[in-house]
Amino acid sequence: MTVRVLVAEDQAAVRAALVMILRAEPGIEVVGEAADGEQAVRLAAELRPDVVLMDVQMPRLDGVAATRQVVAAGSAQVLVLTTFDLDDYVYGALRAGAAGFLLKDVEAADLVDGIRAVARGDGMLAPSVTRRLISTFARPSRPDQPDGRAGLAELTPREREVLGCVGAGLSNGEIAARLAMAEATTKTHVSRILAKLGLRSRVQAAILAQELGVRAPD
Repeated sequence: MTVRVLVAEDQAAVRAALVMILRAEPGIEVVGEAADGEQAVRLAAELRPDVVLMDVQMPRLDGVAATRQVVAAGSAQVLVLTTFDLDDYVYGALRAGAAGFLLKDVEAADLVDGIRAVARGDGMLAPSVTRRLISTFARPSRPDQPDGRAGLAELTPREREVLGCVGAGLSNGEIAARLAMAEATTKTHVSRILAKLGLRSRVQAAILAQELGVRAPD
């Protein structure tokens, strides 16, 4: 299946390089380019891409606000690109519902893999900062942190197993193999988990699973 991508990046040279990399990949189609956050939101609503590759620092509307609007509208999954692995914009984007983020120095092959993973419904985090992200989100005093504790009791035993697998970083395909069920069923479970826990993305679910000690079954 072709993955349709909207590239949102304010620096023309960087945007051109990203587009060139993606257009060289079979099964990936660049359907649009945006030079600022407002344009990214508008084009995402018009074009309905599978993934928006979103820079966090853009004029007119920053990537965090743009991500929040794209996710709230259900226009696309958002994969954030950032220069700094401790950028506060990144935390904001994940709270806004981004499916993940990668650093701008990522290898081309890893960028493509990240886009494909997000399009499949899997999360994607830059490995170098996963632990720090979990630590940041796990602080109970954060007023803007998604709080899924109240909904945890509503999960079925199977959904708790799936949540544990999500927290362990397993993809939908890996969860399906681990729990002996169809991948489509796994996606359904993940969607229900997000709804019950009041979360916007798989990444938030993974962080919450880590925080609450929900483990994947052996």
